[in-house]
Amino acid sequence: MRTITLLLPLILTACATGNWGDGRVAVVTASNGQEIAGASCAVMNNTGSWNVITPGTLDIGSASGELRIICNKLGYRTSELRLPPYGQPSGSSMGVGLGGGSGGVGLGLGFSLPISSGGGSYPPRVVVNMYPL
Repeated sequence: MRTITLLLPLILTACATGNWGDGRVAVVTASNGQEIAGASCAVMNNTGSWNVITPGTLDIGSASGELRIICNKLGYRTSELRLPPYGQPSGSSMGVGLGGGSGGVGLGLGFSLPISSGGGSYPPRVVVNMYPL
């Protein structure tokens, strides 16, 4: 029982730090809260660009920088949306601390290592708001 109690926080942390999304992004356009179809959207990030007619789904893969979406539709203003990726690892870091007082000296050493293998992800569904002319 003691082993389970000690391992439970580690297990829960591993569940919380998993990658979110499978690399597919659904692009939807809406106006005044109502979905509108047929907008032509250009989707870009650091690794490539894609074109989609809404509603549509793209296989973008793992996140690579900011996701930029520009949509056009006759009778509506051009709309742009920029999204940062979620869950990007911050890299490894190391810290050392030394403290003392009342005759005692303590030394602390901490490491931060990324557990996930991916570079983050984008939301599985993105809604681009469009405004009539």
